[in-house]
Amino acid sequence: MTETVAAISAAHRAGTMTPAQTIARSYQRIRDHNDPAIFISLRDEKDALAEAERLARKDPRQLPLYGVPVAVKDNIDVQGLPTTAACPAFSYMPARDATAVARLRAAGAIIIGKTNLDQFATGLVGVRSPYGIPKNPVRDDLVPGGSSSGSAVAVSTGLVPLSLGTDTAGSGRVPAMLNNIVGLKPSLGLISTEGVVPACRTLDCISVFSLTVDDAMAALGVMAGPDGADPFSRNRPLASMTAFPARLKLGIPWSGQLIFFGDREFEKAYSEALKRWEALGADLVAFDLEPFYETARLLYEGPWVAERYLVIRDLLASSPEAIHPVTREITAAGARLTAADTFSALYRLQALRRVAERAFAGLDAIVLPTAPTVYSTAQVLANPVELNSRLGTYTNFVNLLDLCGLALPASMRADGAPFGITLLAPAGCDGALASIGRLFHADTGLPIGSQSLRQPPLAAVPAANGDEIPIAVVGAHLSGMALNGELQALDARLLEETATAPDYRLYALDTTPPKPGMLRVEPGMGTSIKLELWALSPAAFGKFVAAIPPPLSIGTIRLRDGREAKGFIVEPAAINGARDISAYGGWRVFMEEKAAV
Repeated sequence: MTETVAAISAAHRAGTMTPAQTIARSYQRIRDHNDPAIFISLRDEKDALAEAERLARKDPRQLPLYGVPVAVKDNIDVQGLPTTAACPAFSYMPARDATAVARLRAAGAIIIGKTNLDQFATGLVGVRSPYGIPKNPVRDDLVPGGSSSGSAVAVSTGLVPLSLGTDTAGSGRVPAMLNNIVGLKPSLGLISTEGVVPACRTLDCISVFSLTVDDAMAALGVMAGPDGADPFSRNRPLASMTAFPARLKLGIPWSGQLIFFGDREFEKAYSEALKRWEALGADLVAFDLEPFYETARLLYEGPWVAERYLVIRDLLASSPEAIHPVTREITAAGARLTAADTFSALYRLQALRRVAERAFAGLDAIVLPTAPTVYSTAQVLANPVELNSRLGTYTNFVNLLDLCGLALPASMRADGAPFGITLLAPAGCDGALASIGRLFHADTGLPIGSQSLRQPPLAAVPAANGDEIPIAVVGAHLSGMALNGELQALDARLLEETATAPDYRLYALDTTPPKPGMLRVEPGMGTSIKLELWALSPAAFGKFVAAIPPPLSIGTIRLRDGREAKGFIVEPAAINGARDISAYGGWRVFMEEKAAV
């Protein structure tokens, strides 16, 4: 049986299953599945179970990924496990978790192992590893997809409900299609890449594999956010999912522009997917795909290969035999590129980005096949470079153009080969893609992963209301507290009770009336703080904010489910000498206990 992140979290919170039971079940499934090529290293089971037991003593309501087992691609650092990038000669033991991994742990996730990949994340096929080739669980003669092969297979087979990959040219999307799962490629810089072995550092991002879009967004919400340790991190707000838009405009390529390399079944499957979108209410608008193809050619024919070369040039010089022959052939070409080549390509890329911006004008997203066809392992081993390149036809240009993407299962061919589509939009549209993608995936009625299990019902998502602004309150403005009347006087309405992401500390300030100050801290150093979301009209919001006295102010608060809202924060200088009351989990509990003394 395969469970989603949402189902596991619900079972843990209801007490029908403990985190330790879930972790033990994952390890048993790994033994039963018996594919040693999925994981490069596994965490000691006793250690993982001990962490799960410790977790059981915490409040599950404060941890959005409470007890969820997670696998991590082996080019992302996990403290206690070696990072190999699928090259034993490159292996090292990291001193700490990558930022994204630390944030997963802080949200209650339990890391169980490091997954196989195309060496140094160079490939879309999943066959370029000395640790073996993970077997595709959907159709076992097909390649598993790469470079995040083990991460995708681990989710598809139900060993874990969630895994991390990386994506530079499609490594978080092609394996998703080949394993009938969801692959989320976030906007560049949304998730920190601190602690990731680079492929192309200017283009790399951590990606998410899951069984549903909602699960992927739950993980993204936990990991997203700026990181001072990563110079490529960006302070981009993560918009929450909303109801399916009433007027959806999707871009599709001009007639005759799509390439399927003779795969008529995939061509037919794409047409059927477009009909499904139209039945869901989307308007399809044609655009010119040729500039996107030209951008894709820049990735491997241009200077970005030099970024891959930089990572392994010392190993290439000292021990070239330690590198996979295909990886060595591709990467070595980076040594021959000149500064003139680089600037020439950068100039052309900037022009192509402007063309792409015009293509997206008036569109909510574009929809493309995730890959034009599929290949067997035998075919790829016989023709490794050309067939790998074909699989990247609709993925190679995405990061160069600073787009976000969501790969979705779409259908199954009669011969059992999976077909998928990818939604693409400009950076910052991650939540919008999820909002429309989740409905498409549900509408397909496809089973999730490779276990022939039904998709769960879609959870309700609140409709967007452009006439109101939500604000998160954590202290004296809570229902029944001293200053709640200020909200009532402005005709505010209570939306919901929720909590922050586990990235905050709460302090009791020396004010009259008593007020708390909430401060965002480094990943792993905070906790989740209970709050209320209230809705105000724009005019009332302006009046409310104008009346807030220092040292409090209004900033952006990250919620435990990944959404963001405006809310109360405190100036760091104001907490000097203030009492840290984070352990109470919220202002109301603190005040109640204080009154009882």
